[in-house]
Amino acid sequence: MTDAAGKPALDEDTIAFAGKVFQLARLGHAPELAELLAAGLPANLLNDKGDTLLMLAAYHGHADAVRALMAHGADPTLANDRGQVPLAAAAFKGYGAAIEAMLDAGAPVDGCGPDGKTALMMAAMFDRVEMLDLLLERGAAAGARDAAGFTALDLAERMGATHTAAKLRQG
Repeated sequence: MTDAAGKPALDEDTIAFAGKVFQLARLGHAPELAELLAAGLPANLLNDKGDTLLMLAAYHGHADAVRALMAHGADPTLANDRGQVPLAAAAFKGYGAAIEAMLDAGAPVDGCGPDGKTALMMAAMFDRVEMLDLLLERGAAAGARDAAGFTALDLAERMGATHTAAKLRQG
């Protein structure tokens, strides 16, 4: 049986299992995820919004789940359907431990989606000073430009993020 695109149709049990797996990532159940990954679950499994398990774990601030996923080959550069990468999602939400877990496992500090917005830019835009400091300490390029040509300082100023803008102006 195939779907409209000619791909094999998934049965209800497979769909239910996938839903449970994505919920494990959202809730940060690292041991369960690690066990499934060790048994062959693809680390870069995508949901209907293009979110990977890593994206969900990072967005919800679950550093242990992030570590488990990265240890099993999760790709931190995969952008979801909105063009967001996990590092930028964690910066937006203010989850420093998830950021550190990804960076420690080799995620590029200036990785970005198609719009060119890095985690540093997200931290700057949403006035997340602690995330900004962490990313700068880990080598983020303050002068990097997104696809529209804006730097983190430009974006912070446009968003009215006074604290991160001031910090970026200081160098």
